[in-house]
Amino acid sequence: MLQLRSLLNVADNTGVKKAEMIGIGKKGNRLKAYLGEVITVVAKEVIPYAQVKDGEILQAIIVRTRKEKRRKDGSYIRFDDNACVILMSKETKDPKGTRIFGPIAKEVKDAGFNKIASLAEEVY
Repeated sequence: MLQLRSLLNVADNTGVKKAEMIGIGKKGNRLKAYLGEVITVVAKEVIPYAQVKDGEILQAIIVRTRKEKRRKDGSYIRFDDNACVILMSKETKDPKGTRIFGPIAKEVKDAGFNKIASLAEEVY
């Protein structure tokens, strides 16, 4: 569960290290976002000569959260950090980077982001 102005690690190789959440797409005026949701972020910490520039507004999907998420089978999933993956655009479900670092939640694959799930090291 993330709210506006939350800082997230970026789990791909686009060159962005930290991103700040500034909006939740297609959800009205909701204040919280969960695993597998598309959000709007701004790049806060970027390595030099990256694909993305500092301060650029991007679309991303949440792949890990510290707040536990209850699944339909009664189990819970929780990660060590809050992380997202940068997307190409609002319409496409393809990642901008070519590698995904660390594990991702199964909810990402269930949301239809199969390319991200296939690039990830592990899907929990």
